[in-house]
Amino acid sequence: MNKILFKYLLSGFAKSLFTWILIFYAFGLILNLFEEIEFFKNTNSSNFLPLSLTALYIPSMIIKLLPFIIFLSSMSFLLGIRNSTDLLTLKVFGYSNFKIFFILALTSFLFGWFVLFTINPITSAMMKYYEQTKSQYSRDIDHLITINKNGLWIKENDNKGFRIISADKTKNNFIQNVKIFKLDKDYNLIETIDSKYANISGNQWNLSDVTINKLENGVTNKVLQENYSFFSEYDYRKITSLFKNLDTMSFLDLILNYKDLNNRGYNKDHLNQNLNSMLSMPFFLFIMTALSSILTMNALKKSNNFTFIVVGLLTSVLIYYFKDLSLALGQTNRISLSLAAWIPIVVIGLFTSVGILQINEK
Repeated sequence: MNKILFKYLLSGFAKSLFTWILIFYAFGLILNLFEEIEFFKNTNSSNFLPLSLTALYIPSMIIKLLPFIIFLSSMSFLLGIRNSTDLLTLKVFGYSNFKIFFILALTSFLFGWFVLFTINPITSAMMKYYEQTKSQYSRDIDHLITINKNGLWIKENDNKGFRIISADKTKNNFIQNVKIFKLDKDYNLIETIDSKYANISGNQWNLSDVTINKLENGVTNKVLQENYSFFSEYDYRKITSLFKNLDTMSFLDLILNYKDLNNRGYNKDHLNQNLNSMLSMPFFLFIMTALSSILTMNALKKSNNFTFIVVGLLTSVLIYYFKDLSLALGQTNRISLSLAAWIPIVVIGLFTSVGILQINEK
């Protein structure tokens, strides 16, 4: 009998979770589709492209909203078994409030790790394809910037033509082993500039230990300079801000390639924030399941589900903004970005620990 009841709890919770994921996916699909249609309306892309890109984007959004989806699905399932008197039946066969909560919360916790190790790599690959596809249709293609395994690459216009800049590392307002290719408007190479490092704290870049190779009438003239400066549309802050969105990197990528990503120029604080946000997700799912149990298992009598759903939605909104507040404190250097990912979990966890003890007594 215990195995049957255990399977009943797991299957019912899984069905509720799957239903709420579908609901969020449908809403996300509808809302994001309009944004994609607006982006592609003046391009020569196929009519199917906005829909396909939206379908690729939504799974990554679902993972971000998973704590709130778990919260609503847990509340929906618990309300269902309470209003159908199944909760009373479970108690008759020895399932206390605490045991029911723990089974669901542990399932949420393990589901979180399953998502990180199996689903997240897939959604990251989908997001990478999404970003690459949209970049091909970007209207502003005169200025491009990317960080890949070969380092930093920038393409931008200047008064005479184009400039392509590459560097091995980007760190603390400096880039190292800088190489600049200057081309005219017909993409003919005019000169190359090599520098050991450059200060890019502002838009006026200052290069040191510079070697300039000028091409004139098929002859290369080599010039050595101690310093060299020029104006760029990009500075260190703007470059790093372009890579705050790390959705294209999976949890496994961050763990296995952390040092390499940092050496390639990705901001260490942003890497730590994203890594800690992912690490905290299973614990967040556990806590949100506990919170839903507190709200729904205080009594056995039937109640109005609409009231509980409204309370659940309001609670989700409050927690969402509390999480945003914590992140804002981290971004303004009031607290570390890594700590910002854990503060909501610690605060909500302290609140729910008291509530779980109370529902266990009922």
